[in-house]
Amino acid sequence: VQLQASGGGLVQAGDSLRLSCAASGRSFSSSYALGWFRQAPGKELEFVASISGSSGITPYRDSVKGRFTISRDNARNTVYLQMSSLKPEDTAVYSCAARQNRLAAMLRSLYDYWGQGTKVTVSS
Repeated sequence: VQLQASGGGLVQAGDSLRLSCAASGRSFSSSYALGWFRQAPGKELEFVASISGSSGITPYRDSVKGRFTISRDNARNTVYLQMSSLKPEDTAVYSCAARQNRLAAMLRSLYDYWGQGTKVTVSS
C-alpha cells in the first residue's frame, strides 16, 4: 500500500484545512484502520486521530478534540482530516498511516504503512 498525503499549506490562526490521504496498490477495505500523525519542528511524532474499519470508532488526541474530524471514503481509497479553528501549535508535518487491522489505534508501532507527510503551517 502506498499512501500520499496532500492538502497542507500556510494558513492563519482560526482558519480551516482539509487534508487528504490517497492509497494506491491496495484498496482500503473495512479491514484496515487508518490514522493521522504529526511531527512539529524539533518534536517527536505524535498521534492525531484514527478511524476504525467501520468508521464507528474515531479516537483523537485531546488537543484536537472538537476541532479536527477524521473520515474515510473506502470507495475512493481516501482518508481525510478536516481541521478547523487551527492554532499555531498545530503547525507540523502531517502523515497518514494504515494498519492491517480494523481496530483504530493510537500507537505508531501498530501501523504497517506510512505515507509522506504534508506540511501545515499556522501563523498567529
